[in-house]
Amino acid sequence: MKIADIIHVLEKAAPPSLQETYDNAGLITGDAGWQCTGIICTLDATEAVVLEALSRGCNLVVAHHPIVFSGLKKLNGKNYVEKTVIAALKNDIAIYAIHTNLDNMLQGVNGKIADKLGLENRSILAPKTGQLMKLFTFVPTDQANHVRNALFEAGAGHIGNYSETSFNVQGTGTFKGNENAQPFVGQSGKRHKETETKMEVVFPVWLKNRLVAALKAAHPYEEVAYDIVPLANDLPLVGSGLIGQLPEPMEETMVLNMLKTSFNLAVVRHTPLLGKRIKTIAVCGGAGSFLIGKAIAAGADLYVSADIKYHEFFDADGKLVVADIGHWESEQFTIELLMEILQYNFPTFAILKSNVDTNPVKYFV
Repeated sequence: MKIADIIHVLEKAAPPSLQETYDNAGLITGDAGWQCTGIICTLDATEAVVLEALSRGCNLVVAHHPIVFSGLKKLNGKNYVEKTVIAALKNDIAIYAIHTNLDNMLQGVNGKIADKLGLENRSILAPKTGQLMKLFTFVPTDQANHVRNALFEAGAGHIGNYSETSFNVQGTGTFKGNENAQPFVGQSGKRHKETETKMEVVFPVWLKNRLVAALKAAHPYEEVAYDIVPLANDLPLVGSGLIGQLPEPMEETMVLNMLKTSFNLAVVRHTPLLGKRIKTIAVCGGAGSFLIGKAIAAGADLYVSADIKYHEFFDADGKLVVADIGHWESEQFTIELLMEILQYNFPTFAILKSNVDTNPVKYFV
């Protein structure tokens, strides 16, 4: 199996187009054409993890955080980033990062946090815009069902809890082929009228090329007429953060204790308690202060995230409790998620969990 096969699975789970503009997800070192000898999953691809991969017979490190965020001007080993890249290059170890694109999936990083808290009725806290498109095409009515099914199989037509959604209206199409045409119906050089179905389906932007290929393969016409337009609608399953409900309301201190137990925390930094029971919880793995306002607007009783600065705690403004559980701590179960995705798709392949503790923050208690 090639590394490209593994990348294909990862990018199906979290399309690269969903990463934020500042991010650097994807294949950072190595060649997708290499045969894969084994995979090691980690939160951070450090030099120690690269050497661990080497010692355990793995030539692919799948990490959440990219080791390279911006361009490297030198490679002389003077910092941890350069040391890691040098180790990977010298030992032919590929590093693949799946970062904010995995953060932005409902079943991604935040979904794992929600699993640990037992949250129900989950939804994206801040849905991303500009992630939906609509395809219009025109098909001979007798062939419409065949083309429609091909578009559905390619991933079109999902709206919330519904699949295979489309809009269809019948009309008349006209065309006249030149001397080089080989029309499916009609004759070259003569205008032809055909009863056609105008078909409309929505799809996420990352499926555009796949959808067009499926359309052209299924459509009977020599020249396929279609239009693709961007939509301003939100895509409810994609975006930042997550919000859900506990099965039953809990006292604030009980929820904080649950955080300590579930995430094996030495400490929880939080805003003043408000003396009310917690039912609705918003979460964002990693640095999530930018979503405090969204959590308040969504009616959350508690917001769980990390990397909250002193003045940002004031943004809670007595409207909810903000709990900072630490960056690494909030994302630690992403390793489980990566292994689940890979083991489901490659059940007989060597997929290992790194034994290296990459958390740079320690606590004296």
